[in-house]
Amino acid sequence: MNSVSREYPRTVSYNDAKVELSLLSAADTEALKAFIATLPEHDLLYLDRDVTHPKVVEAWVKAVPKGQIKSIVARENGVIVGCTALVLRELSWSRHVGELRVLVSPTLRGKGLGRLLIQECFIQALELGLSKLCVQMTVDQRAAIAGFESIGFRAEAVFRNHVKDREGKLHDLAVLSHDINEVQA
Repeated sequence: MNSVSREYPRTVSYNDAKVELSLLSAADTEALKAFIATLPEHDLLYLDRDVTHPKVVEAWVKAVPKGQIKSIVARENGVIVGCTALVLRELSWSRHVGELRVLVSPTLRGKGLGRLLIQECFIQALELGLSKLCVQMTVDQRAAIAGFESIGFRAEAVFRNHVKDREGKLHDLAVLSHDINEVQA
């Protein structure tokens, strides 16, 4: 374990705004479902499960106390406006790698909330002793890709026609990664 850690809940500032950050708990299930319902469907294509389905959200919340996922929620005025999931695979050959997922309200994009949430995930990754973070998104999510690249993520792979949306249209999936040890240095 590393000496870097964060206490939750706590209020933090970003770009002249404030949010309360807390660890996701079972008490957040309905609020998380309501937040996800506000997101454009295309934003959710990079997730390996359909989080608009209530059972998927319930499984996500149940995975947190089991240590399979670390999640943070960001609230403004008590309403979830962003969240993260750091997916861990303890029994995998890649147990040193965390898969990072970040969701931010469309009204708050480009204002620094996503970057703030990603920084919180880096702290979690350091606490967990991870050495690499990976993110996935469809290749047409250029702003998200540029945002991750601006903080040191680099392209690793593109999986052609890897994602099929509800209308049956195929999308390419980009995978980016970041070496955690570079952040700690």
